Order: sequence, then structure tokens, then C-alpha cells
Amino acid sequence: MKHPFPFDIIYSRRKTVAIQITREANVQVRAPYGCPRSFIDSFLLERQEWILSLLEKAASSPQKTRPEIPEAKRRQYIETARAVFTQKAAYYARIMDVTYRRISIREQKTRWGSCSSGGNLNFNWRLIFAPEPVLDYVVVHELAHRREMNHSRAFYRIVESVLPDYKESRKWLRDHGDSLWDAS
Repeated sequence: MKHPFPFDIIYSRRKTVAIQITREANVQVRAPYGCPRSFIDSFLLERQEWILSLLEKAASSPQKTRPEIPEAKRRQYIETARAVFTQKAAYYARIMDVTYRRISIREQKTRWGSCSSGGNLNFNWRLIFAPEPVLDYVVVHELAHRREMNHSRAFYRIVESVLPDYKESRKWLRDHGDSLWDAS
């Protein structure tokens, strides 16, 4: 099937298919090993208008400005983030054998996520523009606080037991986190 935009497929040990538009306006499809090309084609076709609008926006916007987002679009991003983080938190909480109370989606200027002592999780909606492993890392990081409310060695051992490559995602956030403010 021919699509009106080029894209790269990146296969990994993930469970779902996701689309990422890079700052350079490249489309990346992240898919589980063995995912049929026909599924990826139909996945892209269903989201074609959305992808084209993001590509157009990426091509026309300057790289270092922080554009204002119309409120309707911001609400849409927040709802997308709510769906993504709800799914990921439930998945990783089962693996880690922890519980949490409520998930809130925010736009914190200095944090990507947080976990209250009462077990409420907060996530920055702008993370939906980050690579998938980064989202996983932030979720696992916050859920690890359900066992260790600090950043001790024991805390990072919990994170590492779930995501052995977590340091790559942590480094990505340090190196590229500012770009997420330009992504919308």
C-alpha cells in the first residue's frame, strides 16, 4: 500500500504499535516483532489525516519556538495522554506488583511525572511526543516510588529489574526533554 508520506518501521519487543513524528518531520512506526505489514498499513491509513496535519505543522514551524496550542488541541493531547498512561500504568503495576490510586495528566514545567505518598500518579501530557521507551521509563519510575519514596540504589534496582535499559531513556529525557515543548 502506498502512503502519502515516507516512514520507517522500527521493530522491538513492544506490545503495541505507535507512531512518532520526529522534530525533523520524519514518521516512525514502532511495532512489535512479527507485526504484519498489512496491519501497519491499515494502522497508518486510519491515522493518515492526523499524521499529515502533524507533518505539515512540523514542516512549517520554526524549530526553537514554543507555539501556543489551541485549547481544543491541548484537550485532545491530554485525553490521548490519559489513555496512554492509564494503559501503561495498569500494565506495569501488574508486573511490579504495586497499586496506585488515581492518574492525573498535567503540564508541569519542571517534572515529567510524580507519585504522591498516597499513591496518586501525575504525568506530563507532553511526554506523548517522546519515544515509547521514554514513556515506559517515566511510568516505571513513578510506580517504583510505590516501593521506595526516594531515589536510592534500591529504588533504581526496582526500575532496572523492569527496564534494564532505563538509563538510555533517562539520558534521552535529559538530552531531548526540552524538544517536547516544541512538539505540539
